Amino acid sequence: MSRIGKLPVALPNGVKGAIAGGVVSVDGPKGKLSFKIRPGIAVELTDGKFVVSMTGSDLQARADYGTARATINNMVLGVSNGWKKILELNGVGYVAKLQGQKLVLSVGFSHDVTMEVPASIKCVVTKNTIDMESADREALGTFAAKVRQVQPPEPYLGKGIKYSDEKVRRKAGKTGKK
Repeated sequence: MSRIGKLPVALPNGVKGAIAGGVVSVDGPKGKLSFKIRPGIAVELTDGKFVVSMTGSDLQARADYGTARATINNMVLGVSNGWKKILELNGVGYVAKLQGQKLVLSVGFSHDVTMEVPASIKCVVTKNTIDMESADREALGTFAAKVRQVQPPEPYLGKGIKYSDEKVRRKAGKTGKK
């Protein structure tokens, strides 16, 4: 049985939670999120806390038990504090620009790469960093991964798009013969 799933999820001040028709909704200062409960899982709201329990005993219900609790916790943290990802562009001439809701990346290709920024994500571009903020952790992580995938960091020169806390293992290049 999941140790994570047993823990209740407390709602901080300013955050409201509701359960209706198999959907958990959380509303806070940073936004509103919802999550559809899978079969075999039950969620109750008692004394300002979400309590997740298993109603089924099959393998899928056991797998979804801890995941449901973690997702609800991430929703509560997202609508109260928000989630943030920072990407860094390393390389000569690597530039990012925002044009409305589009992120334009110039990262060494013969063309610019244009990506549509989801409405739930607030994106700010500075000199060589892309700061992204959202209440939805899943959408933020997915979009950040797609941006990073355009030009991942390479191990020889370190050029590419990387997370700010990511360490790129550098390799030694070829040595010249004498």
